[in-house]
Amino acid sequence: MSILYDEGQQAIATESRRVLEARTDKARLLGLIEQVGRHDEPFWQTAVEQGWTALAIPEQHGGLGLGLVELGLVAQACGAATAGAPFLTGSYGVAHALAAGIDPALAAEWLPRLASGDATGCVALAEGNAALPNLAAVTFADGRLSGTKRAVSGGLSAAVGLIWASCDGSPVLALADLAGAGRSAVDSYDNARLYADLEFAGTPARLVAKGDVAQALALDVLARLAVVTAHEQLGGAEALLHAARDFAVTRKAFGQPIGAFQSIKHRISEIYALVEIARANCIHAASSEGGEGFLLAAADARISATEAYDTASRDCVQIHGGIGVTWELGLHLHMRRARSLAVEQGNLLFWEDLLVSQLTGDKA
Repeated sequence: MSILYDEGQQAIATESRRVLEARTDKARLLGLIEQVGRHDEPFWQTAVEQGWTALAIPEQHGGLGLGLVELGLVAQACGAATAGAPFLTGSYGVAHALAAGIDPALAAEWLPRLASGDATGCVALAEGNAALPNLAAVTFADGRLSGTKRAVSGGLSAAVGLIWASCDGSPVLALADLAGAGRSAVDSYDNARLYADLEFAGTPARLVAKGDVAQALALDVLARLAVVTAHEQLGGAEALLHAARDFAVTRKAFGQPIGAFQSIKHRISEIYALVEIARANCIHAASSEGGEGFLLAAADARISATEAYDTASRDCVQIHGGIGVTWELGLHLHMRRARSLAVEQGNLLFWEDLLVSQLTGDKA
C-alpha cells in the first residue's frame, strides 16, 4: 500500500477534524479531568452520529468494513481535540477479538451493538506492570471469572469487557458482561479516561479463545490498540506543534518574535521532526494490518508516537512561558493525556522489549 492516503481516507480525516473542531469545548474538557466518573457525552454522541463506532467492524455485523487506517485517522483527530472518552479504542479491541474468536454466536450478539454505539467495550489484559502477563492472576473456570483487573481504561462505564485470564494453567480470553462485575472508580491524572478496577467474583463470562490461540490473539489486539493510540498521540503532538509555532511567531520579546531565538527554533524543530517520524510509523503500521511485520510496525509506531507526544507536551508549555501553565490555555489537557496514553496498552519498556524481540527473531 502507498504511504499516501486515498481520496476516501483523506475525506475521513478532513471531516473528522472539522466536526471535532466545531464541537469541542475546552471548558467542558477542563471540567472533566477533575471529575471522577464522567466522560464527554457530546463527543461520544458525535462519534456515534458520524459512524466512527462502526468503522472497523465487518459489514455483516452492521459495521462499515473499513480498517485500521481509517480508524487511525479518526483517532488522530480525537487526539488533536483531546477527546474526552476512551471508547473508540476499547470497543475496537473487543470487536476485533470477537470477529477473530471461536464463538460466532457471541460475535453476532455483541458486534452489532458495538457498531451502533449502543454498547461500549473495554480491554483488560494488563496486571501490575505487565501489559500481557504470561499467566494472569484473574481466573476463568466453569464459565465464570474471579479476580481483579486494575485501572482499566474505559472500565467505569463500558458494557462489556475483553478479559485476559488463566484456566487450568492455560491463558484464555473471555468476554464478560460488566453488569455483573464490581467496579471501583480510580481517581486519576486524567479522569476523562474513566479508569476503574474491575472486580470479578464468579462473574459470568464466555470464552473467546484459549491456549496458544488466545496468546496470539491477545498480542494482536494489543498491537492494534497500540496503533490506534499512537495515532491519537500523533494528533495531540501535532496540535501542540501548531500551538507552539503560532505562539512563537506572535509573541514578542526584546522587539522581535520569540521564534527568532535559537532556543525556541530548536525546540519547535525537534517537535516537528518527532511528529513526522511518528506520522510515518503510524501510516506504516496501520497499512501493515494483518501482515507478517505488523507487530514490529506497531512497536515502532507506539514508541515514536509516545516520544513525540511527551516531548511536545513538555516543550510547548515551556515555549509559552508563564501563560503555558495557566488554566486559560489548557495545555495541561495535552500534558495529562500524554502521560495517560503513555502507559495504556503497555509502557515504553514493554514495546521496546517487543521491538528488540521482533528484530532479533527471539519471540519468547
